[in-house]
Amino acid sequence: MTTVKEREKIQQQFQERMNEDELLNCMRCGFCLPTCPTYIESGFQESHSPRGRIALMKAVVDGLIEPDEDVERSLNMCLGCRACEPVCPSGVRYGHLLEEARDIIAQNKKHPLFVRIIRKMVFNGLFPHQNRMRMLTALLGFYQRSGLQSLVRRLGILNILPKHLATMEKVLPNVPTWKEMNDRPQHLAPEGTKKRRVAFFTGCLMDTMFMETNDATMKLLQLAGCEIVIPPGQTCCGALHGHSGEKNDAKELAKRNIEAFEQLNVDYIITNAGGCGAFLIEYDHLLKDDPHWAERAKAFTAKIKDISAILVEMEFHKKGLSLPEQIVTYQDSCHLRNVMKTAHEPRLLLQSIEGVEFREMKDADRCCGSAGIYNIVQPDMSMQILDYKMEQVKKTKATTIVTANPGCLLQMKLGIEREGLSEHVRAVHIVDFLLEAVKASQQQTNNQIQKKTG
Repeated sequence: MTTVKEREKIQQQFQERMNEDELLNCMRCGFCLPTCPTYIESGFQESHSPRGRIALMKAVVDGLIEPDEDVERSLNMCLGCRACEPVCPSGVRYGHLLEEARDIIAQNKKHPLFVRIIRKMVFNGLFPHQNRMRMLTALLGFYQRSGLQSLVRRLGILNILPKHLATMEKVLPNVPTWKEMNDRPQHLAPEGTKKRRVAFFTGCLMDTMFMETNDATMKLLQLAGCEIVIPPGQTCCGALHGHSGEKNDAKELAKRNIEAFEQLNVDYIITNAGGCGAFLIEYDHLLKDDPHWAERAKAFTAKIKDISAILVEMEFHKKGLSLPEQIVTYQDSCHLRNVMKTAHEPRLLLQSIEGVEFREMKDADRCCGSAGIYNIVQPDMSMQILDYKMEQVKKTKATTIVTANPGCLLQMKLGIEREGLSEHVRAVHIVDFLLEAVKASQQQTNNQIQKKTG
C-alpha cells in the first residue's frame, strides 16, 4: 500500500524519467495483443496487455490517474517477455518502458520490512558475489547428497510449501561440489585449428547450479575451433536487478562486466542463457546517459553472441552428428528470440542431428511462465501459462524438450512433473543435448573402428 506522499513522488518521477516520445510511439493498433500471454490468459483484460500498460504509464505521466496499487499490479503481472516488440509496427521499446516504470515505483515506495530485508539479501548480498552463490549452491549440494533431501521428502515437510514450489524442489539439478565450483578454468585452447578467439560469460547461476551446462558450452566451443578466455572479474549480468526495480545496481554490475571483458581482444563474448544475453546486449541502453561508459558499453554489446549463433557461424551443424531416434521440440527463450533475435540457429542445430525428428510446437515462441522469479511472485498466472505450454508439448508427442535458458529449463521440468510425464519426457539445455550428440557420434565411430580392426 503506497501513501499519498509516495504516489506524488512516483508521479513526479514518471513525468521526469519516462520517455514520453516512446510512450507516444504506441499507436494503440493492437498488433501486440495476440502475442501477450498475460492478456490472453487474463481473459483479454486490456490492463494486462502491452498497449494497456503503456496507456497506464502515459496516464500517470499526464496526471490523469494516480500510480496506485492497480497500476503497480498491472506492471508486475507483465512477464517482461517482450514478445510485443517484434510485432510492433512503430518499434516501441516496451521492455525499456517497463523497466523504467518498475524502477521508479520500487525506488519510491517503502516496502514492508520483511520485503526490504529479502530484497537487500538477494540483490545486494547474494547475486553480485559469486563466492556467496557458490556457498549457497554448496549448501544445496549438501542437502541433496547427505540424505537430508530424502528425509525431507519422506517426512512430507515440503507439503507446507505451495504445490508448485514443492514440485520445483524435485526438478532442481544435481549441483556440483564446492571444490568443483572453485576449480574453474580461465583459458582453454581450441581442439584443432584455431578459428576464433572468444570470451565466455559464465553467469552466476549458470556457473554454480548449472555448471555442467557451462562445461558443455566450453567443450562445444573448443570443438568448433575457439580459443576461450574466461575473465575472473566478471559478475552477475544484472538482469534480475534491472527487471525488479533495482536499476542502479544493474548499472554497477554492467560496469564491472565491461571492465572485465573490454581489454581481452576477442572476436565475441559468448553467452548460453537467453535472459543473461538479452540484458548484456542492452548495456548500451542501460548506460546511455553516462558519458564515461556509453561508448564502452556500445563496444561491449557489439560482441555479444549466443552459443547457438556462433556454432552455426562455425558450421557446427555440418558435423554429421547422430543420436538414437527421438522426437524433439524446442521452447524458445523469450529474450533470446525477442531481444537477441536468435531463433533460427537453435532449430538448425537440432534439425541437423541424424535420428532427431524435430517437431515445432504451436506457440513455441510464447513465454513458458518462468520469467526470472515470476513463477515465484506470480504463481497463479505462471502456472496457467505453463499449463497451456504443456498442452502444446503433448500435441507434438516429443520425448525431449530443448530450451536455451536456465529458467525456461526448470519451468519445462516443472511442467513435466505437473503433468506426470517424467517417465517419458525430459527437458534439456541445447548445449547439453548437442554434447550428447557429439559423444554418441564419437562412440559410434569408435565402435565402427573396433569392428573393422576386430
